[in-house]
Amino acid sequence: MLPSVALFLIFTIIPVGMAVYYSFFNWSGGKNKKFIGIANYVRLLGDDVFHDSLMNNFLLAVCCVIFQVGIAFIISSLICSKMLKLKGFHQFAIFMPVVLAPVVVGFLWKIVYNQDYGLLNFLLRSINQESWIRPWLDDVGIVMKSITVPIVWQWIGLYVVIFVSAMKNIPEEIFESAALDGANGIKKAIYITWPMTLDTVKISVILAVSGCMKIFEHIYIITGGGPGTASTVGAMYAYKTSFIKQKFGYGSAISVGIMVVSLVLVAMCNIIFGKGKKRYE
Repeated sequence: MLPSVALFLIFTIIPVGMAVYYSFFNWSGGKNKKFIGIANYVRLLGDDVFHDSLMNNFLLAVCCVIFQVGIAFIISSLICSKMLKLKGFHQFAIFMPVVLAPVVVGFLWKIVYNQDYGLLNFLLRSINQESWIRPWLDDVGIVMKSITVPIVWQWIGLYVVIFVSAMKNIPEEIFESAALDGANGIKKAIYITWPMTLDTVKISVILAVSGCMKIFEHIYIITGGGPGTASTVGAMYAYKTSFIKQKFGYGSAISVGIMVVSLVLVAMCNIIFGKGKKRYE
Protein backbone atom coordinates (compact mmCIF):
# COMPACT_ATOMS: atom_id res chain seq x y z
CA MET A 1 0.00 0.00 0.00
CA LEU A 2 2.73 2.46 0.99
CA PRO A 3 4.75 2.03 -2.25
CA SER A 4 1.58 2.65 -4.28
CA VAL A 5 0.83 5.84 -2.36
CA ALA A 6 4.44 6.97 -2.78
CA LEU A 7 4.32 6.38 -6.54
CA PHE A 8 0.99 8.20 -6.77
CA LEU A 9 2.46 11.17 -4.92
CA ILE A 10 5.64 11.25 -7.02
CA PHE A 11 4.08 10.80 -10.45
CA THR A 12 0.67 12.47 -10.01
CA ILE A 13 0.16 14.74 -7.01
CA ILE A 14 3.56 16.45 -7.03
CA PRO A 15 3.59 17.20 -10.82
CA VAL A 16 0.02 18.54 -10.64
CA GLY A 17 0.92 20.64 -7.60
CA MET A 18 3.97 22.05 -9.40
CA ALA A 19 1.88 22.89 -12.48
CA VAL A 20 -0.65 24.74 -10.31
CA TYR A 21 2.18 26.55 -8.50
CA TYR A 22 3.96 27.71 -11.68
CA SER A 23 0.66 28.79 -13.25
CA PHE A 24 0.64 31.78 -10.89
CA PHE A 25 3.96 33.06 -12.24
CA ASN A 26 5.30 34.76 -15.32
CA TRP A 27 8.18 32.36 -15.84
CA SER A 28 10.35 31.67 -18.87
CA GLY A 29 12.70 29.22 -17.17
CA GLY A 30 15.70 29.87 -14.99
CA LYS A 31 15.70 31.40 -11.54
CA ASN A 32 13.77 34.56 -12.25
CA LYS A 33 10.01 34.30 -12.07
CA LYS A 34 7.41 36.93 -11.24
CA PHE A 35 4.27 36.22 -9.24
CA ILE A 36 1.23 37.47 -11.19
CA GLY A 37 -1.64 35.79 -9.32
CA ILE A 38 -4.49 34.62 -11.53
CA ALA A 39 -3.41 36.70 -14.54
CA ASN A 40 -2.58 33.58 -16.56
CA TYR A 41 -6.07 32.19 -15.92
CA VAL A 42 -7.72 35.50 -16.86
CA ARG A 43 -5.74 35.42 -20.09
CA LEU A 44 -6.76 31.80 -20.61
CA LEU A 45 -10.46 32.70 -20.50
CA GLY A 46 -10.01 35.04 -23.45
CA ASP A 47 -7.57 32.87 -25.42
CA ASP A 48 -9.25 31.85 -28.68
CA VAL A 49 -6.55 29.29 -29.51
CA PHE A 50 -7.13 27.58 -26.15
CA HIS A 51 -10.89 27.56 -26.74
CA ASP A 52 -10.47 26.13 -30.24
CA SER A 53 -8.02 23.49 -29.02
CA LEU A 54 -10.45 22.36 -26.32
CA MET A 55 -13.22 22.22 -28.90
CA ASN A 56 -11.02 19.93 -31.00
CA ASN A 57 -10.51 17.76 -27.91
CA PHE A 58 -14.25 17.71 -27.25
CA LEU A 59 -15.19 16.82 -30.84
CA LEU A 60 -12.54 14.11 -30.84
CA ALA A 61 -13.96 12.74 -27.58
CA VAL A 62 -17.49 12.65 -29.02
CA CYS A 63 -16.27 10.78 -32.11
CA CYS A 64 -14.31 8.30 -30.00
CA VAL A 65 -17.27 7.60 -27.72
CA ILE A 66 -19.56 7.03 -30.71
CA PHE A 67 -17.18 5.09 -32.94
CA GLN A 68 -14.59 3.53 -30.62
CA VAL A 69 -16.98 2.46 -27.88
CA GLY A 70 -19.99 2.00 -30.16
CA ILE A 71 -18.23 -0.12 -32.78
CA ALA A 72 -16.39 -2.07 -30.08
CA PHE A 73 -19.72 -2.92 -28.42
CA ILE A 74 -21.17 -4.19 -31.71
CA ILE A 75 -18.06 -6.23 -32.55
CA SER A 76 -17.97 -7.68 -29.03
CA SER A 77 -21.63 -8.69 -29.29
CA LEU A 78 -20.85 -10.52 -32.54
CA ILE A 79 -17.79 -12.22 -31.04
CA CYS A 80 -19.82 -13.44 -28.06
CA SER A 81 -22.66 -14.64 -30.27
CA LYS A 82 -22.81 -17.86 -32.28
CA MET A 83 -22.93 -15.96 -35.58
CA LEU A 84 -19.21 -15.22 -35.95
CA LYS A 85 -16.65 -17.88 -36.83
CA LEU A 86 -12.86 -17.71 -36.25
CA LYS A 87 -13.39 -15.62 -33.14
CA GLY A 88 -9.79 -15.86 -32.00
CA PHE A 89 -8.53 -14.54 -35.34
CA HIS A 90 -10.95 -11.61 -35.29
CA GLN A 91 -9.97 -10.68 -31.74
CA PHE A 92 -6.27 -10.82 -32.65
CA ALA A 93 -6.75 -8.72 -35.80
CA ILE A 94 -8.81 -6.08 -34.00
CA PHE A 95 -6.45 -5.89 -31.02
CA MET A 96 -3.23 -5.74 -33.07
CA PRO A 97 -3.23 -1.91 -33.55
CA VAL A 98 -3.42 -1.45 -29.76
CA VAL A 99 0.10 -2.82 -29.28
CA LEU A 100 1.57 -0.28 -31.70
CA ALA A 101 3.08 2.89 -30.28
CA PRO A 102 1.02 6.02 -31.09
CA VAL A 103 4.11 7.44 -32.81
CA VAL A 104 4.21 4.44 -35.17
CA VAL A 105 0.48 4.79 -35.88
CA GLY A 106 1.02 8.48 -36.57
CA PHE A 107 3.76 7.79 -39.13
CA LEU A 108 1.71 5.03 -40.81
CA TRP A 109 -1.34 7.23 -41.26
CA LYS A 110 0.72 10.23 -42.30
CA ILE A 111 1.89 8.09 -45.22
CA VAL A 112 -1.68 6.92 -45.92
CA TYR A 113 -2.89 10.53 -46.08
CA ASN A 114 0.01 11.91 -48.14
CA GLN A 115 -1.42 13.97 -50.98
CA ASP A 116 1.09 12.82 -53.63
CA TYR A 117 1.94 9.19 -52.86
CA GLY A 118 -0.45 8.28 -50.05
CA LEU A 119 -2.42 5.03 -50.11
CA LEU A 120 -5.81 6.74 -49.79
CA ASN A 121 -5.43 9.03 -52.81
CA PHE A 122 -3.82 6.16 -54.76
CA LEU A 123 -6.89 3.99 -54.17
CA LEU A 124 -9.20 6.83 -55.18
CA ARG A 125 -7.25 7.29 -58.42
CA SER A 126 -7.30 3.55 -59.12
CA ILE A 127 -11.11 3.44 -58.98
CA ASN A 128 -11.47 6.65 -61.03
CA GLN A 129 -12.77 8.72 -58.12
CA GLU A 130 -10.34 11.60 -58.53
CA SER A 131 -13.02 14.10 -57.50
CA TRP A 132 -12.71 12.66 -53.97
CA ILE A 133 -8.96 13.29 -53.77
CA ARG A 134 -8.12 15.81 -51.07
CA PRO A 135 -5.10 17.25 -49.28
CA TRP A 136 -6.29 15.34 -46.21
CA LEU A 137 -3.82 16.91 -43.77
CA ASP A 138 -3.64 20.40 -45.29
CA ASP A 139 -7.34 21.22 -45.56
CA VAL A 140 -8.57 23.13 -42.51
CA GLY A 141 -12.09 21.79 -43.00
CA ILE A 142 -11.23 18.09 -42.90
CA VAL A 143 -7.95 17.77 -41.01
CA MET A 144 -9.58 16.91 -37.65
CA LYS A 145 -11.80 14.32 -39.33
CA SER A 146 -8.69 12.81 -40.90
CA ILE A 147 -6.91 12.64 -37.55
CA THR A 148 -9.93 11.06 -35.84
CA VAL A 149 -9.74 7.95 -38.04
CA PRO A 150 -6.34 6.60 -36.88
CA ILE A 151 -7.14 7.37 -33.24
CA VAL A 152 -10.43 5.47 -33.45
CA TRP A 153 -8.78 2.66 -35.44
CA GLN A 154 -5.98 2.12 -32.92
CA TRP A 155 -8.05 1.80 -29.76
CA ILE A 156 -11.19 -0.09 -30.83
CA GLY A 157 -9.42 -3.35 -29.97
CA LEU A 158 -8.87 -2.27 -26.37
CA TYR A 159 -12.59 -1.74 -25.81
CA VAL A 160 -13.41 -5.00 -27.58
CA VAL A 161 -11.28 -6.86 -25.02
CA ILE A 162 -13.01 -4.98 -22.17
CA PHE A 163 -16.51 -5.66 -23.52
CA VAL A 164 -15.88 -9.31 -24.38
CA SER A 165 -14.65 -9.92 -20.82
CA ALA A 166 -17.83 -8.34 -19.43
CA MET A 167 -20.19 -10.08 -21.85
CA LYS A 168 -18.77 -13.52 -21.09
CA ASN A 169 -19.85 -13.04 -17.47
CA ILE A 170 -23.51 -12.79 -18.49
CA PRO A 171 -25.19 -16.16 -17.76
CA GLU A 172 -25.98 -18.04 -20.97
CA GLU A 173 -29.35 -19.08 -19.51
CA ILE A 174 -30.61 -15.50 -19.83
CA PHE A 175 -29.95 -15.47 -23.58
CA GLU A 176 -31.51 -18.92 -23.98
CA SER A 177 -34.67 -17.78 -22.18
CA ALA A 178 -34.83 -14.68 -24.37
CA ALA A 179 -34.43 -16.82 -27.49
CA LEU A 180 -37.35 -18.99 -26.40
CA ASP A 181 -39.43 -15.82 -26.08
CA GLY A 182 -38.56 -14.93 -29.68
CA ALA A 183 -35.87 -12.31 -29.08
CA ASN A 184 -33.41 -11.88 -31.94
CA GLY A 185 -29.77 -10.80 -31.70
CA ILE A 186 -30.53 -7.07 -31.77
CA LYS A 187 -33.14 -7.32 -29.02
CA LYS A 188 -30.77 -9.40 -26.90
CA ALA A 189 -28.08 -6.75 -27.30
CA ILE A 190 -30.45 -3.89 -26.40
CA TYR A 191 -32.44 -5.46 -23.58
CA ILE A 192 -29.91 -7.89 -22.05
CA THR A 193 -26.31 -7.15 -23.00
CA TRP A 194 -26.51 -3.35 -22.77
CA PRO A 195 -28.11 -3.11 -19.29
CA MET A 196 -25.90 -5.86 -17.86
CA THR A 197 -22.69 -4.25 -19.14
CA LEU A 198 -23.63 -0.65 -18.36
CA ASP A 199 -20.87 -0.27 -15.76
CA THR A 200 -18.35 -1.51 -18.33
CA VAL A 201 -19.74 0.92 -20.91
CA LYS A 202 -19.34 3.74 -18.38
CA ILE A 203 -15.71 2.83 -17.74
CA SER A 204 -15.06 2.62 -21.49
CA VAL A 205 -16.64 6.02 -22.12
CA ILE A 206 -14.62 7.60 -19.31
CA LEU A 207 -11.42 6.04 -20.70
CA ALA A 208 -12.25 7.32 -24.19
CA VAL A 209 -13.06 10.84 -22.99
CA SER A 210 -10.04 11.15 -20.70
CA GLY A 211 -7.79 9.68 -23.40
CA CYS A 212 -8.99 12.23 -25.96
CA MET A 213 -8.49 15.12 -23.54
CA LYS A 214 -4.79 14.25 -23.22
CA ILE A 215 -4.17 13.14 -26.82
CA PHE A 216 -0.83 14.33 -28.15
CA GLU A 217 1.40 11.85 -30.01
CA HIS A 218 -0.84 11.13 -33.01
CA ILE A 219 -1.41 14.81 -33.75
CA TYR A 220 2.21 15.77 -33.09
CA ILE A 221 3.41 13.25 -35.67
CA ILE A 222 0.64 13.58 -38.28
CA THR A 223 0.11 17.35 -38.45
CA GLY A 224 2.06 19.05 -35.67
CA GLY A 225 -1.17 20.90 -34.85
CA GLY A 226 -1.50 22.42 -38.32
CA PRO A 227 -2.40 23.71 -40.75
CA GLY A 228 -2.09 26.81 -38.58
CA THR A 229 -3.84 25.77 -35.38
CA ALA A 230 -6.64 23.81 -37.09
CA SER A 231 -5.70 20.48 -35.49
CA THR A 232 -4.17 21.85 -32.30
CA VAL A 233 -5.48 20.18 -29.14
CA GLY A 234 -4.98 21.21 -25.53
CA ALA A 235 -1.85 19.15 -24.87
CA MET A 236 -0.28 20.35 -28.12
CA TYR A 237 -0.99 23.99 -27.22
CA ALA A 238 0.47 23.51 -23.73
CA TYR A 239 3.58 21.88 -25.24
CA LYS A 240 4.16 24.64 -27.80
CA THR A 241 3.56 27.39 -25.24
CA SER A 242 5.89 25.85 -22.66
CA PHE A 243 8.73 24.34 -24.67
CA ILE A 244 8.76 26.30 -27.93
CA LYS A 245 7.68 29.76 -26.76
CA GLN A 246 9.34 29.21 -23.35
CA LYS A 247 6.30 30.53 -21.47
CA PHE A 248 6.25 27.94 -18.71
CA GLY A 249 3.88 29.84 -16.43
CA TYR A 250 1.19 30.22 -19.06
CA GLY A 251 1.82 26.67 -20.31
CA SER A 252 1.20 25.42 -16.76
CA ALA A 253 -2.07 27.36 -16.65
CA ILE A 254 -3.13 25.73 -19.92
CA SER A 255 -2.34 22.29 -18.46
CA VAL A 256 -4.36 23.02 -15.33
CA GLY A 257 -7.24 24.24 -17.50
CA ILE A 258 -7.20 20.99 -19.48
CA MET A 259 -7.19 18.98 -16.25
CA VAL A 260 -10.18 20.90 -14.85
CA VAL A 261 -12.21 20.48 -18.05
CA SER A 262 -11.32 16.76 -18.13
CA LEU A 263 -12.48 16.27 -14.54
CA VAL A 264 -15.75 18.08 -15.32
CA LEU A 265 -16.38 15.85 -18.35
CA VAL A 266 -15.62 12.69 -16.35
CA ALA A 267 -17.98 13.87 -13.59
CA MET A 268 -20.69 14.47 -16.21
CA CYS A 269 -20.19 10.94 -17.55
CA ASN A 270 -20.63 9.54 -14.04
CA ILE A 271 -23.82 11.54 -13.53
CA ILE A 272 -25.30 10.54 -16.90
CA PHE A 273 -24.54 6.84 -16.42
CA GLY A 274 -25.71 7.01 -12.81
CA LYS A 275 -29.12 8.19 -14.02
CA GLY A 276 -29.09 5.61 -16.81
CA LYS A 277 -28.40 2.78 -14.37
CA LYS A 278 -31.35 3.79 -12.19
CA ARG A 279 -33.66 3.27 -15.17
CA TYR A 280 -32.72 -0.43 -15.27
CA GLU A 281 -33.02 -1.04 -11.52
